[in-house]
Amino acid sequence: MDFSVTLVNLAGAVALLLWGVHMVQTGVQRALGAKLRGLLGIALRNRFQAFLAGIGVTAILQSSTATGLMVTGFAAGGLMDLVPALAVMLGANVGTTLIVQLLSFHVAEVAPALILIGVLMFRRTSAAPRDFGRVLIGLGLVLMALNQFVALLDPYEDVPSLRMLLGAVSTQPVLDVILAAGLTWAAHSSVAMVLLTMSFAAKGVVPPAAAFALVLGANLGTAINPVLEGGAGDDPAARRLPVGNLINRGIGVAVGLAVLPWLGPWLVSIDPDNTRVVADFHTGFNLALAVVFFPLLTPFAGLLRRLLPTRIDTADPGRPLYLDHSAIEVPVVALGAATREALRMADALEAMLLGLRDALQRPDRRHLSELKRLDDVLDTLNTAIRSYMTSLPAEAMTEGDHRRAVEILSFATNLEHAGDVVDKGLLGIVSKQLKRGLVFSSAEADPLCGIIERLTTNLRSAAALLVTGDERAARLLVEEKGTFRGLEAEATTEHFARLRDGRLDSVETSTLHLDALRDLKRVNAHLVAAAAYPLLESRGELLDSRLR
Repeated sequence: MDFSVTLVNLAGAVALLLWGVHMVQTGVQRALGAKLRGLLGIALRNRFQAFLAGIGVTAILQSSTATGLMVTGFAAGGLMDLVPALAVMLGANVGTTLIVQLLSFHVAEVAPALILIGVLMFRRTSAAPRDFGRVLIGLGLVLMALNQFVALLDPYEDVPSLRMLLGAVSTQPVLDVILAAGLTWAAHSSVAMVLLTMSFAAKGVVPPAAAFALVLGANLGTAINPVLEGGAGDDPAARRLPVGNLINRGIGVAVGLAVLPWLGPWLVSIDPDNTRVVADFHTGFNLALAVVFFPLLTPFAGLLRRLLPTRIDTADPGRPLYLDHSAIEVPVVALGAATREALRMADALEAMLLGLRDALQRPDRRHLSELKRLDDVLDTLNTAIRSYMTSLPAEAMTEGDHRRAVEILSFATNLEHAGDVVDKGLLGIVSKQLKRGLVFSSAEADPLCGIIERLTTNLRSAAALLVTGDERAARLLVEEKGTFRGLEAEATTEHFARLRDGRLDSVETSTLHLDALRDLKRVNAHLVAAAAYPLLESRGELLDSRLR
């Protein structure tokens, strides 16, 4: 066969391998992505659970890069401590070796069966069988690609020029590491790179020493992607986890290169099968890295915090100002700090409502974008408050402290939900006005603006109620729900009356007007639930049901 044709076929086999790995990863992420993300969130309580979760999640996803990006997002959002996050990455590095171990055995014969079953499942209408079918097809393609790759190398394994070239490369382990790291970074898959290395080693195209160096490079390259893609924003603290993972991988690769002249011959003497010995070296490297770094995670995390300190941006409205972590051991002080932070959420929501009032009268695209960013502020503050409150020591809290913590969490959560209604519902109405060139008439806009003014007053009452805990104010706020129900019913009746009489300026704006009323009523319901309901419920002033 012509050598140029062989090169194209080899490139096609590599592309098929990468696509198969991609199908396995995307199939698993579609089928189990949310559950795996939830598993990581639950397991990040201590380093031991986190390490096991990292192994399990990555063994299923077959991508330490995907796991790294998920955990980096958790760490950047303040949802976990750095130590268990680093433990997850150690586990992820071990988990990604399991599929390599499986494929190191001679299982290429099952590839057609896997593809056949996968296609039959993929043709099903429900999502779960389709996603699992995608995984089976991907595994089949990986096995076929590896088998084809080895077959294509057969005629050329004894070519003198190729032997000379590969022999020159194999004498430069540092060059092997750099080459494999670059290819792994480009392919976003250490699994694919290690499998290719196994194929080279199986045919004797590269000696075991060079194969081990290529494996080291693949382990280094897979740590580069989270550093480039996982650091959120300009805050260096968001890059602590991926940088830490890259550092421990780099140290491991440096040590591995140093001991390779002695370690390589010993491994070959134990197992003469080059395919198996490359897979075992890959697994052993990551296990050794986990054993060495696991006891050192706490000081290593401290070093990362000093190297990448949190950047404090006083102009960032989403940055918590009052959540003093040194006060966590004194719950009464911490609860006061959380209350002050929750009141900042009320200020942000009030700014959204006042901006909404102006936007309904004079829609403006730039103004709309600024208002949507305020919802991100609410989300960030709510996450920070929830994380802060859950870190309080339960044994140091009284029954009253627990009750107060629930009130603060309820307030923050409901204000965040109210912001979502404004963002996705009411600002969505403004967006429709802009797209369709619609403007509310004064008969439609004036009542909406009046209701928004009333909502603003209720929001201020809810914020005051969080501080004072006054039962009379709570009852007045609850009565506002009846008022809003009456306003919506009155506006709906007026809408249909004008529709019958042909007095509508625009059917579209009238429909948007009704949608806005319903969303404003929902916002008010969240305000009542934020401050009035927890207080009245704690004092036994709420009925179980409104049914007669």
